[in-house]
Amino acid sequence: MNTPALLKVILGDNSSQRMTFQNGLPGTVIELVGEVRRQCGLDSNFRLQFMDTLFGNEFMNLTSMDEVQDRGTIRVITMTGSSTPQCANIPPTSAAHHSLEESSSLSCGCVDTDILSSPESSSSRSPWPSIFCVPQFSYDAELKLEQGNAAYRENGTLFIPDPKLKSNILEGLVQEIIRYKLYASDKDFNTVGEALISKHPCLTEKGSLSGYAGWKCSLKNKLAIYRTHLRKLGCPEVTINSLKHKPEGKSSPAFGIKKPRRSEVNYCPPYPIGESEKSLESVRMELVSDVKKRNNREAVRMKMEKTFAYRRQEVVRDAPMIKDFQARWPALFEVGEVCDL
Repeated sequence: MNTPALLKVILGDNSSQRMTFQNGLPGTVIELVGEVRRQCGLDSNFRLQFMDTLFGNEFMNLTSMDEVQDRGTIRVITMTGSSTPQCANIPPTSAAHHSLEESSSLSCGCVDTDILSSPESSSSRSPWPSIFCVPQFSYDAELKLEQGNAAYRENGTLFIPDPKLKSNILEGLVQEIIRYKLYASDKDFNTVGEALISKHPCLTEKGSLSGYAGWKCSLKNKLAIYRTHLRKLGCPEVTINSLKHKPEGKSSPAFGIKKPRRSEVNYCPPYPIGESEKSLESVRMELVSDVKKRNNREAVRMKMEKTFAYRRQEVVRDAPMIKDFQARWPALFEVGEVCDL
């Protein structure tokens, strides 16, 4: 049996509380967040910090339970739009930086696809957060969940959401997930499920070992349905995986699935508004000539930026060899294009 543990929790200025863990400290940060929420009666999103003795007892963001000891001190930081590094977007990079990323990815036998998104595209995404933030649901949904959480804290009663509420919750979670990726892994779904029952413990499923197995299954289905919707709208990140867009002779469902890894790998943005494959191909042909002219760097830079989405779709969809890609996009291999950061 685990030894009981104690923690001091700082909730704010002149406000702190002692927490008792009869079975020892939780094994994960997510579990600790849930226990802090339950024992301290917190409803808002928050993150935790620990007191770091290596830096004069300053508080640091908690990412591992290895930093928490019995009779230690942690602090609750309420999350707002400007104070949530785990949920913040990555800073935008310059448009010219894409050329470096593209050129750097051509170091193997064929064109690699680990290229970040264009800052100008509305569909660029953030890295998957270390702590998933459950979004705010609709007003009536939050009211029902607040009542359910209150009953759970009072007598441990679990809350079974009606179909409308469940749909609202799933829709909100899916919209939050796609801020980071359209193809979530099994581990990602576990993270979302843990975060959901941590913020709203009344939604914990009775009889489930994890407490969220049913939510996880429903989320997978909901996200798959949403991808189908995006495919019908022509979203390149999804259509690139449809059978009719795969090369001839390689049209099996499992061939060449372009699922992003490490944030925005295989990023495939839509064409600029008003542009088509035909018009961008014309710009590409102009680039082949422009790169041979002197003192033409600015014109080349603008056209390279304009054709970014066209170039990315070619990389992700066709995976061309370096030699072939260099022949089509010679400007990408120019020193000025690589070093213009």
